[in-house]
Amino acid sequence: MKIVIPGGTGQVGTILHRAFADAGHEVVIVSRRPSAEGHVAWDGETPGEWADVIDGSDVVINLAGRSVNCRYTKTNLTEMMRSRVRSARVVGEAIAAAPRPPRVWLQMSTATIYAHRFDAPNDEATGVVGGWESGVPGYWAYSVDIATAWERELNEARTPRTRRVALRSAIVLSPDRGGAFDVLSGLARVGLGGRVAGGKQYMSWIHDHDFVAAVRFLIDRDDMSGPVNLASPGPEPQQDFMRVLRDSWGVRVGLPATRWMAELGAFAIRSDTELLLKSRRVIPGRLLTAGFEFSYSDWARAACDLVRRARTRELRTPARKE
Repeated sequence: MKIVIPGGTGQVGTILHRAFADAGHEVVIVSRRPSAEGHVAWDGETPGEWADVIDGSDVVINLAGRSVNCRYTKTNLTEMMRSRVRSARVVGEAIAAAPRPPRVWLQMSTATIYAHRFDAPNDEATGVVGGWESGVPGYWAYSVDIATAWERELNEARTPRTRRVALRSAIVLSPDRGGAFDVLSGLARVGLGGRVAGGKQYMSWIHDHDFVAAVRFLIDRDDMSGPVNLASPGPEPQQDFMRVLRDSWGVRVGLPATRWMAELGAFAIRSDTELLLKSRRVIPGRLLTAGFEFSYSDWARAACDLVRRARTRELRTPARKE
């Protein structure tokens, strides 16, 4: 297959690129900052020569958009909205204009589209879209607006010959440097991986091997379109999630943090507390109904595998010379 991945230079794109290239597929990365052979330049907003790689491709997986790994300032939130909406729109235009369009367009979305809740899990059929909750920061509603606007571009694209799927993904966990697992492990290993603001909020996650397998599954299943939750069927309360992670690293102590301490810590690492405090209790209803089998549905098993691979990576990485 020929697979085109706009915005494929981040963590998720790297995971997919590695998996599909290792399987012998042709992978083309479309990037604002092309840095390797096989990369094609674009601005993420306007048609151009980059669209030629879509013509005759089999699959387009659009991951483009401003990273959420930042402070949620008004400027950054506006850029998240603009970059996601415009990139999705121009990808749709390129597919619509292609004489030989891809058979499937997988558009990245996010599990953040669902409401902050503790009472029941969110699947695609019964899940509650957020943006209305009381007692949470107002800008959380804007994060939901970004997700719904992202998916609206997919839904409104005029691509009758291309099946469209919105990937409502939870946090993708891999042992790669700089990813969510790396950050959370860093906190756990120095004793800071305790419960945050009570720790009852749910964390939805997906192991990188299951993420890749689910994407492959959706490419092959011509009967699946629309929103699909990419998340483990076993979301965990934050306090339990971090306890299992600490155990996997062999760390006994995890200091708890209050909400204001979480705010201070997020400010220090230039991130935002929504990633820690919003309860994302998301389950993969459509994948399970369609017969997809998770290799890592249990967080304890997934954490052990990720820690093992992270340790192997550390052993293989030469020590820095002072």
